Amino acid sequence: MSIFTVITILTVLSAAFAFINTKFLKLPFTIGLMIIAICFTLVITIAGNFNPFILEEANLIIDSIDFETALLDIMLSFLLFAGALHTKIDGLKKQRMPIALFATMGVLISTFIVGTLMYYIVQALGHQIDYIYCLLFGALISPTDPIAVLGILKDANAPKKLETKIVGESLFNDGVGVVIFLVIFKIAQQGVGAIEASEVGLLFFEEVVGGIALGLLAGWLVFQLMRVIDHYETEVMITLALVMGLSSLAHLIHVSGPLAVVVAGIFIGNKSPKIAWSETTQNYVDKFWELLDVLLNAILFVLIGLELLIITINGEYITFGLIAIPVTLLARYLALAGPVALFKKKLDFIPKTNLIMTWGGIRGGISIALALSLEPNMERELFLTVTYIIVVFSIIGQGLTLGPLVRRVLKKG
Repeated sequence: MSIFTVITILTVLSAAFAFINTKFLKLPFTIGLMIIAICFTLVITIAGNFNPFILEEANLIIDSIDFETALLDIMLSFLLFAGALHTKIDGLKKQRMPIALFATMGVLISTFIVGTLMYYIVQALGHQIDYIYCLLFGALISPTDPIAVLGILKDANAPKKLETKIVGESLFNDGVGVVIFLVIFKIAQQGVGAIEASEVGLLFFEEVVGGIALGLLAGWLVFQLMRVIDHYETEVMITLALVMGLSSLAHLIHVSGPLAVVVAGIFIGNKSPKIAWSETTQNYVDKFWELLDVLLNAILFVLIGLELLIITINGEYITFGLIAIPVTLLARYLALAGPVALFKKKLDFIPKTNLIMTWGGIRGGISIALALSLEPNMERELFLTVTYIIVVFSIIGQGLTLGPLVRRVLKKG
């Protein structure tokens, strides 16, 4: 099946599901699309029992899509840039220290808490597993998904200070999470002796610091280009070229593409409206990236729903998935507790910040993409199913109740 055919099918499905949600369900956009996609997948599965051809064609479409590559190498950069472009730097500056700790130490601590608890739980339930594979699962499930978070927070009406923390953490912690995942993945492949502490530090420095530096440099260069022209069509094209070129260059020189794109987006989104863009240009740039964000979000969450077709469904895996939900929530709560306690009074956190940030830590497509990258001997089928269950619960369960939780806490506070 050609890539054009696959993209066409996904776009048609996304448009149809968006219409159904907008006209009838009226749920938050990303949540509604994923629910409809899951229902659609279940209908296909049931129909496939009566007519195997339907299920075979559906599986053919899913098999034609490399979800990991489609998300991590193609869609992620566009979605992150769209989110970063509208993130105000003033709020990030005030909250920079807690955000930095949430996105680094928070992810690392959560990785080890999730990995350790899941190791003992899975062993206690009679499934033999290596500890290093559980740590891999902890690394892939600990980062919150900026794409899911940004989409859901729009409908949650969270206070600006709280929204800045959640969005800021989500924009930066996926880059850190991927580095942690890659380190543990290498250890799982080659053994503990295959990588030294100095290598870990160097990899972290190259990926994270290199990504941030590249994003600042690219953002500054593009900003200088846009300063000397006033032509909205060209400037929209320049922002598009920036994202594509930056992602490719980051991959080539082995630095974090997501972090580079986020930093460049924040730089341009905060500097250009004041200096480089006319009002017309700003309007067109904003509308272009908003529409692209909506389209890619729609396709992504439809894809997540359709991925149900490749998930291994059995009682044991479902049990582990249901157990993993409170485990990951507990790990996130404990990982955030230190930074929240440290900065609570100094930065005037709202009441129950840790609780709201724990519940607002939505997992999404990034976790599924990383789970798909596991090798078969790393308990790939088990952790893919567990990850999918957590992601579905996170997006639907936490996403639909985040707004009411925020309003309830603020009312009591």
